[in-house]
Amino acid sequence: MTIRVMLVDDQVLLRTGFRMVLAAQPDMEVVAEAGDGAEAIDILRATAVDVVLMDVRMPRLDGVEATRRICEAPNPPKVLILTTFDLDEYAFSGLKAGASGFMLKDVPPAELLGAIRSVHSGDAVVAPSTTRRLLDRFAPMLPASGKEPEHKQLEKLTEREREVMLLVAQGLSNGEIAARLVLSEATVKTHVGRILTKLELRDRVQVVVLAYETGLVRAGGGAL
Repeated sequence: MTIRVMLVDDQVLLRTGFRMVLAAQPDMEVVAEAGDGAEAIDILRATAVDVVLMDVRMPRLDGVEATRRICEAPNPPKVLILTTFDLDEYAFSGLKAGASGFMLKDVPPAELLGAIRSVHSGDAVVAPSTTRRLLDRFAPMLPASGKEPEHKQLEKLTEREREVMLLVAQGLSNGEIAARLVLSEATVKTHVGRILTKLELRDRVQVVVLAYETGLVRAGGGAL
């Protein structure tokens, strides 16, 4: 199955470079390009796209607002934010807007391709360094240590599921969680799936966002 990709970036040269990398993949095809968020939204009305590679800083309509509008539409494509700026406010705003991932433009090609395939399959991708710094920045704004998180849905989780959720929220991959808890990756994936279902979340990104909002983590990325 071919993954239909849309490139959204105001720099033509960067779009050209990404297009060349994706064109070399047998399972990917660049079906559309746009120079800003407004143009991207217009094109998406008439073009079937699976994954959007979205820049942040663009004229007319920035990538965060474009992501929000795209994700509010029926059956939207997955959005993977790809930016030069490794800044917390962009990451958090983009993920809150509905993006399935946040990567930097200097990511190695193999990692970018893997990220596209991951979000297309329904998973989420966030650069671990970005996730951990987000935790450091936003944790002080959350409920103080010892305060019970205010989210009734969390009561549905088993002790193991809560443990897995905390590790997901700290930016660990399934493999890293499996090693930490001495479980198989398949078992961890099953736990993550149950967590998403019970908490009515779309993907791992929303798990991370929920962890910030409920105070499940504290400064330094640790659990409460």
